[in-house]
Amino acid sequence: MTKGPHVSIRNLSVRLGGVQVLAGIDLDAAPGRVHCVVGPNGGGKTTLLRALLGQMPYDGEIAFEGEPGFVTGYAPQSLDLDRSLPLTVNDLMALMGQRRPAFLGRARATAQVQDAALGRLGLAGKGERLFGVLSGGERQRMLFAQALAPMPDLLVMDEPTSNMDEAGARLVESIVRDLRAQGSTILWVNHDWEQVRRVADDVTLLRGRVAARGAPAQVLERVAGEPA
Repeated sequence: MTKGPHVSIRNLSVRLGGVQVLAGIDLDAAPGRVHCVVGPNGGGKTTLLRALLGQMPYDGEIAFEGEPGFVTGYAPQSLDLDRSLPLTVNDLMALMGQRRPAFLGRARATAQVQDAALGRLGLAGKGERLFGVLSGGERQRMLFAQALAPMPDLLVMDEPTSNMDEAGARLVESIVRDLRAQGSTILWVNHDWEQVRRVADDVTLLRGRVAARGAPAQVLERVAGEPA
């Protein structure tokens, strides 16, 4: 059984272009739990994830407590990529999931892990399809699949089901529950309150600051009727 890190965020602040995007954020995400982050557009949800992943400067402290060498998986909402580029699903999996140059192709062991992840997301046999011709839901399934290759101890997600159909969303939820049962730490930015009610153990509401935190029913009841 895997065990993810305890993510501890203390007094996190981020300024972009002179604008205070996040201020004084405290957040804990524990192993074996699903922690959802909700809030309005511009509330700093994606900024929080980018700081956590080391993609932007911040003030404050982010600590990962637990066994060293844990595996992190990241499932973005979308990929900033020119869809006219002749890149296949396998090409992108190689680019995103291994250290050796992508033009050398996928290492055999890596290919097996990635193919299994694609199959789990209903994309078996689609590795040679061009990424640009996939539907929006298929692209999101592929991005989620690469976050599972290899299986992560810490899974960070930014609205990974926003363009998926109901079947795709439920599949992601099932995989997330499996990871939680295995002891992984899951941090999920989510705008779908019904989905949050189904999957979350803990919820943080961001509006540039922490506006509320607690169990899903507590937090979502406080902001009922407001856009997520």
